[in-house]
Amino acid sequence: MTDIYAMRRANGDWFALEDEGRLRIPVFYSSHDAFMARLRTAEMLLFSPIALDAQLLNEIVKARSEVDFCLVNNPFASLKGGNPVQHAQLASLISSAAPPRRWKWLSRPWS
Repeated sequence: MTDIYAMRRANGDWFALEDEGRLRIPVFYSSHDAFMARLRTAEMLLFSPIALDAQLLNEIVKARSEVDFCLVNNPFASLKGGNPVQHAQLASLISSAAPPRRWKWLSRPWS
């Protein structure tokens, strides 16, 4: 099972950016990436990374019909620059037994 993280406030609100009239929720491969993105984005300071599961993902989609997700590979880059991910793709990532190998944005494949 792959852990994918989104930012949630203590009152249950999910962090989302507005992009072309639609809400875009950034998701991260690790809680560390989410914390690093939070350090450079003032609007995220009240949010904490939460591991998404199928139930939480469905809760987000039901609460907001006009919502998109973006997978952030580099937490130090702009959050709007993340790769768009469909709900079905994200659900598949969360439920997959063998996560795909992904090079960290800072690592070198030869080291």
